[in-house]
Amino acid sequence: MSESDLDLFAPEQFSRIAGVDEVGRGCLAGPVVAAAVILDPNRPIKGLRDSKKLSAKKRDELAQEIKEKALAWSVAAMGPEVIDKINILQATLEAMKAAVEKLPVEPDFVQVDGNKLPKWKWLSEAIVKGDDKVEWISAASIIAKTTRDAYMCKIAKLYPQYGFEHHVGYGTAEHIKALKAYGPTPIHRKTFAPVREVINGLSTDTK
Repeated sequence: MSESDLDLFAPEQFSRIAGVDEVGRGCLAGPVVAAAVILDPNRPIKGLRDSKKLSAKKRDELAQEIKEKALAWSVAAMGPEVIDKINILQATLEAMKAAVEKLPVEPDFVQVDGNKLPKWKWLSEAIVKGDDKVEWISAASIIAKTTRDAYMCKIAKLYPQYGFEHHVGYGTAEHIKALKAYGPTPIHRKTFAPVREVINGLSTDTK
């Protein structure tokens, strides 16, 4: 859809707008998680904004409120094996599409954070920094973030030496140090440069 096409539409024309956002695109390990949320206009939620600008405690509180008050919400994830196979952009778009498809209520319009849209049947638009501009995208950001963080904290128990409960898979100094010391786990993205470099180094060392 072109910008001129969008001029014909305004959000207030639609009764069931789904907001969509993803979390984990830049991580070295773990899935990319997308969420879709259709808010209930009769049950407003205060304090919605970009999940990265909220404390963990506030995110958890808002996530629970969103799940209780939204007309519909859903999450979908694409794991490291999918990311390595089709690349992170395509995996992200597939996760977004799957999240909307899983909604128990059919949206009549979809707004996505970012500048790219999945290939799907819904009338939609992408909004740069939408997670801090549009409340239903903010809600999706919060659901995606809390869902992924909870998953990575569970994974941390399987691989305690990596500190996943702290960095949730992002390429922090702590994570890179552990990666070099212990090598990649099954949840690491092998096509991402820091992981690939460690794998190549291990292969060289074993020759």
